[in-house]
Amino acid sequence: MTMTNQPAAPAMHAAPVGIFDSGLGGLSVLRAVRAHLPGESFVYTADTRYIPYGERDDAFITERTLAIGEWFVRQGAKALVVACNTATAQSIAAVREHLAIPLVGVEPGIKPAVQQSASGVAGVLATQATLRSARFQALLERHGAGCRFICQPGHGLVQAIENGDTGSPALRALLDSYLQPMLDDGADTVVLGCTHYPFLTATIRDIVGDRMAIIDTSDAIALQLARVLDQHGLRAPDGTPVASPRFCSTGDGRQLQALASTLLGLDAPVESVTISSPNARACATA
Repeated sequence: MTMTNQPAAPAMHAAPVGIFDSGLGGLSVLRAVRAHLPGESFVYTADTRYIPYGERDDAFITERTLAIGEWFVRQGAKALVVACNTATAQSIAAVREHLAIPLVGVEPGIKPAVQQSASGVAGVLATQATLRSARFQALLERHGAGCRFICQPGHGLVQAIENGDTGSPALRALLDSYLQPMLDDGADTVVLGCTHYPFLTATIRDIVGDRMAIIDTSDAIALQLARVLDQHGLRAPDGTPVASPRFCSTGDGRQLQALASTLLGLDAPVESVTISSPNARACATA
């Protein structure tokens, strides 16, 4: 389906923007977009029942992203931020063809890493699914010239964050096992290629000190959302009532509620929602 730039209906201006992640990582994106777009309302949905996406096959990821996108359309969202690097890398091109609302994806900050690195060596910490995707490989080819990238799957990091662990001794040891080889190989920059990983920034900084710059693209995503809303005539006019963010989860929402309170200062309930897709049902019954 091809999007047009015709003016949106007035009712769409006040509609919320959807934000979706496999779990809690997209809250780092929600934090940034709320700061850059204070006049907009947001609905955040975590597909907690099927986390982590990084260990799922490509067909499952595409199917879930499309099903959740269609759910957001039914909820009246005017645009969707796919705040999951794995879902963006594996499915956003296919999903964009099927949804009647504009999409904004996320991707690892390869271009800013090239600009930041003085040594010409940078690490990328991302899920296995992101690193193996054609989209990521194309990103390296398009923007990675002049820099050597050390790509490290962050096995176990998403699960730790989902469990509320951002700095335990076990997590520090796991992070150190990923970061020290990068440092030993001359990397002076690390790209956080998963929206969960900004929650580890303080621990990463404690491990690497000032030896590495840390690249997080949350603010760039917020600016891109602003451009997309303006392009499609969807920006909420001044004076539009702003609703508190609505939080939804396909699984246990307790950790989402706790992190939203800690990260965003929002003591908001989390709705339990069911979003069906054939492969997900098969996984649930297998």
